[in-house]
Order: sequence, then structure tokens, then C-alpha cells
Amino acid sequence: MSGHSKWATTKHKKAAIDAKRGKLFARLIKNIEVAARTGGGDPEGNPTLFDAIQKAKRNSVPQDNIERARKRGAGEEAGGADWQTIMYEGYGPNGVAVLIECLTDNKNRAAGEVRTALTRNNGTLADPGSVAYLFNRKGVVIMPKNDLAEDDVLLAVLDAGAEEVNDLGESFEIVSEATDLVDVRSALQEAGYDYESADASFLPSVNVPLDADGAKKVFKLIDALEDCDDVQNVYANFDVSDEVLAEVG
Repeated sequence: MSGHSKWATTKHKKAAIDAKRGKLFARLIKNIEVAARTGGGDPEGNPTLFDAIQKAKRNSVPQDNIERARKRGAGEEAGGADWQTIMYEGYGPNGVAVLIECLTDNKNRAAGEVRTALTRNNGTLADPGSVAYLFNRKGVVIMPKNDLAEDDVLLAVLDAGAEEVNDLGESFEIVSEATDLVDVRSALQEAGYDYESADASFLPSVNVPLDADGAKKVFKLIDALEDCDDVQNVYANFDVSDEVLAEVG
């Protein structure tokens, strides 16, 4: 997973400063609104909302936008949409399996956007269950290294349920069961370690290695999917080496 994780981490850092910043902000705001609606508007009593707000802050979303989204979700302010989560499944170039998580108030629009992005980029929509079995729901925490050793991090989170710590170059990726995500994040805080993000994610159990040509095609497909307004997250079971990442840029 290291190649895939490095690519995802680098891409998300760039997304915060490039032309897609508006789309990133919109996704983060949606997450806050849905978290507040689902678990209440108090971040201290709603870990999912707490993490959604922290992630928005770290990506420079204005505090006013964050607070308005929280209030809309909690019902303290009018204007919240009826967001629904829908998962689509598909195949990309080189047989790469793709899970597409949408948060939408219009199922027909979301389905149309996803289908168009797939077909225009050498992908196909698949039946429900076709590729979902290739992924496991996991908790994923990304934290900056800050001169810490891998063993230091592992020692802090092992008793909280962490399964592995992966070195991504400038940061560490801590993987756990999704149900242990809050405990792992809390263990880092108690140890005085800062973290960049804490999310429930889908990690592949089987990976498809890609060369530079295949990587370019898959990255193009993922970019097209992430350009869709209703798409929140795209998960894919590819792996790329450091050499391929460097070549693709």
C-alpha cells in the first residue's frame, strides 16, 4: 500500500493549494454538515464531527463556513440539504477496482456524473458487490513525522487498536479497524503528537501494480471522478512504485 498511500497523501496536499481548492472546501463542508446531523452538533460529544472540523481547519476552510455547516447539520440554522451516501463500484484501466463514495441530494445526477466520468476515461460501472469485497473498512490516521521514529508512534497507539504504522516519507500512516479510529486518534493526542487527518477509509486487500502508462490512465480517471460535485471519495486497488510516481510526476 505504500505507493498508493504516498500518492494519495501527496495529491491531497496539492489539492489544498491548487485550482480545485473550492471543490475540496465543498467536500469538507459536506462532511461537517452530515456529521452534525448524524451525531449531534457538539464536537466534544461527536468524534466524527470533531475530526471533520479539524480536517477542514487544517485545509484552511474559513471558521465562519465551518460553523455555519455545523449549525445547518445540527438544525440550529436553516438551509441544510438532505445528503445521502451512495457507493458506486466500477473498473478502471488495467482492471483496477474502484469504489466511488458520493454524498448527494440527487441520486440521478450523481449516477449520471459517475457513469460519464468512468466511460470517458476507460472505465466501466459495475454491479453492486462486484468490487466492494476487495476492500476493507479501516481507520486511517495521517500524521507528520516531526523527527519521530516509527517505534515511537507504534508504542503510542498499539494499545489503542492500531494494526500497523506505515512510513510515507514525510508522514506516517496509522491503520486500525474503523471502530478503533477514535481511540487511536485520542492516543496520539494524549502522547502529545499532532495528526493531519483521521478518517474511516476503504483500503484494498489485493493490489494491482501499475507501470507509468497505467498509472497515468488511472490517475486521470480518479481526477475525473473527483471533479464530480457529488463525489466525496474515490478508493482504488492500485499500487505504484516510487520510480513510477517520480516518472508520472
